[in-house]
Amino acid sequence: MDLYVQLARKTIETYIRDRKIYEPQPEELTEEMKTGQAGAFLRGCIGTIAPVQKALYLEIIANAISASTRDPRFPPITKNELPDLEISVDVLGEAEEIPSEDYLDVKRYGVIVSKGRRRGLLLPDLEGVDNVETQVAIAKMKAGIREEDTDVVLMRFEVIRHEER
Repeated sequence: MDLYVQLARKTIETYIRDRKIYEPQPEELTEEMKTGQAGAFLRGCIGTIAPVQKALYLEIIANAISASTRDPRFPPITKNELPDLEISVDVLGEAEEIPSEDYLDVKRYGVIVSKGRRRGLLLPDLEGVDNVETQVAIAKMKAGIREEDTDVVLMRFEVIRHEER
């Protein structure tokens, strides 16, 4: 099993069963997980755009707990659901500002749309998001930005998606 997914799974299982935070052994972590910093998303919508933890493995642990217990769209995961969970971990690359939607590709890049203090993010390669216009519209909606607003800042980023196989 992918080490990123394995860490997320062990974190969720430990937290749901025992209400304890999982402490991985060094051999369970890649070098990137130990020393790298990046934003990470679990369950598609729970995560961090930029790193807030001192190491990527801590980012994954924090976001796995949030995704499994604090996602306002769903009730917290129960012990009975643990065997049926399908877990993916998206590690975000550094975001770069782009001048227009022409620099986006829905399969390759995620998008961040900002206007003032409002900011919405949409990951790349999502089912049902087949064009850039839809991708940007969803990110605007998530940020509370009107679809007709064109004076927005666009940023793009790449993602490394870790999934169970």
